[in-house]
Amino acid sequence: MNDKTLIMSPLTLGYGGRTVVRFPGMQLENASQCLITGPSGCGKTTLLYAIAGLLQPMTGTITVNGVEMSSMPESRRDQFRGTHIGMVFQTLHLVKSLSVMDNLLLPSAMTGLVPQRERAFSLLEQMQLADKKDSLPYQLSHGQAQRVAIARAVIHKPALLLADEPTSSLDDKSCESVIKVLKEQAQQAGSALLISTHDNRVKAHFSQVVSLAEVS
Repeated sequence: MNDKTLIMSPLTLGYGGRTVVRFPGMQLENASQCLITGPSGCGKTTLLYAIAGLLQPMTGTITVNGVEMSSMPESRRDQFRGTHIGMVFQTLHLVKSLSVMDNLLLPSAMTGLVPQRERAFSLLEQMQLADKKDSLPYQLSHGQAQRVAIARAVIHKPALLLADEPTSSLDDKSCESVIKVLKEQAQQAGSALLISTHDNRVKAHFSQVVSLAEVS
């Protein structure tokens, strides 16, 4: 069995032929946790998008859970992402017209998996949101909406959980809370966790830290 959830060779990433970031590569062991730091604009989000298969590398390869992302056609890559990768975007992308519960069940509907209603409710209970299951996103505080987005990302117990700048707009107490939830939920799901951030407050929570500013 492969003990590496994520394997990246040296990468060149960009858009329209323009290089945005060069990354020397790294490996992330199963269920491990890593932080990628660097100032705004250094390419952290671009790197996470490439890992998720939303952006094809200009050079290099990315292998998630034993599968090279670029080897799959787009439709297969979308299905693979929905099953094996959870992602918490900086913009949360909760569907405004759906209840909290239906937002959690949406990944199942989009990937053809059996809806996990019991797990969804269990996640909401863990995050003290059980009473919000029928609420619409606009009825939530930002912190509550962020916890819903995290629950949606881990509902299928993905091999890899990605989070892009999850604490950038939070005060110290909320920052601590979100990092705690991300780490705990990744651990419970058995997911490797990779967070990108320019927030120096987060560094103290991780032993494995890669500075993109130093390697680009």
